[in-house]
Amino acid sequence: MNNELKFYNEIKNWDFSEIKYIEESLTNWDIYDILNKESTKNSYILDLGTGGGEKLLNNFPEVKKIIGTDLSPEMIKTAKFNLEKSKRKNIEFRVMDNLDMNIENDYFDIVVARHTCIDANQIYKCLKKGGILLLRGVDKLDCFELKRMYGKGQAYNDIKPISQIDYENILDAGFKNVELVPIHTREYYKSKNDLIALLLKTPILQDFSEMTENLNEKLDLSIIDNYIKKHKTNKGILLIRRYYGIIAYK
Repeated sequence: MNNELKFYNEIKNWDFSEIKYIEESLTNWDIYDILNKESTKNSYILDLGTGGGEKLLNNFPEVKKIIGTDLSPEMIKTAKFNLEKSKRKNIEFRVMDNLDMNIENDYFDIVVARHTCIDANQIYKCLKKGGILLLRGVDKLDCFELKRMYGKGQAYNDIKPISQIDYENILDAGFKNVELVPIHTREYYKSKNDLIALLLKTPILQDFSEMTENLNEKLDLSIIDNYIKKHKTNKGILLIRRYYGIIAYK
């Protein structure tokens, strides 16, 4: 089992409801708003990197069919449990590798990919003509000051930002009218424990090539304390997030 899959299997879900924070978006681009505007009751939607299914179940519209996939069997186990609790219909969760997609060609109206790796060519094949790809990812400069303090983290050593790589690959796959939007967000965490919970639940400070058995072993709390001293505000502990959004048409 590779380190990335091991990490996500141990997390098992993306439910952040117990982490107390306030989010302020500085960019008028919301993947769920676009999804709801572009879909109809007859749409077939594929959600790549669905995690524990929380975002899908809470934000996706009622349509003809939704398939949510994830590489992690533990994530999909959580997603199926969440689906049963939600009582929603026409939704299926399955284990699948985004880079080796076992999906019918020309089948989906919309493909959604959130914070996950993609193969633009395979996505292009599974979309109907006129279908839409909606992508939201984490860019190199996300939480960059904190990454610099630790000297490591997600995409920290990347020469080319993943946003640019995805954009170029989507164009090369044959998509048209491709738009890349930088998404700037500020998050304010209520306490040190809330910030630490985020860092343990996400790969912000993770380098999968150097992953230990327990990320907490390498989470130097003295660095966290120094960061908090510099970024404590009356709204909470500030964390500057940098994402990107892409919309593309087949």
